[in-house]
Amino acid sequence: MPLSEYEQRVLEQMERQLTSDDPRLATTLTSSGRKPVWRYVMGGVGALAGLLLLVIGAAASLVWLGVIGFLVMFAAVAVAFTKPRKSGPAGVVRPDGSTAPRPAAARKPAKRGFMDRMEERWDRRHDGQ
Repeated sequence: MPLSEYEQRVLEQMERQLTSDDPRLATTLTSSGRKPVWRYVMGGVGALAGLLLLVIGAAASLVWLGVIGFLVMFAAVAVAFTKPRKSGPAGVVRPDGSTAPRPAAARKPAKRGFMDRMEERWDRRHDGQ
């Protein structure tokens, strides 16, 4: 059953309100939820190739071939089920809906190593004592 005109107007008004209140959430909700099928297909093909190498390696008593087959299977499944990395937003959304480049101060700092973060936490904990 299609929506009445009143329901359509209310829905459009709610969408506009959501977009103005939280543009990032609105973008997330309106993005297509399609999964990249090619990733699953390539993962399946890679898993089958790895399984074939594993079986051939076991049948021929070639341990190195079996190990390679296992690694190929593992990598194929990992590629198929991990999400591709997305770069961060290139700018900020203004209240009128237009975009502007992200200010230099808001850019992420250079990545620090694990030990640097641990030392920083240690310093913060012990500075407060």
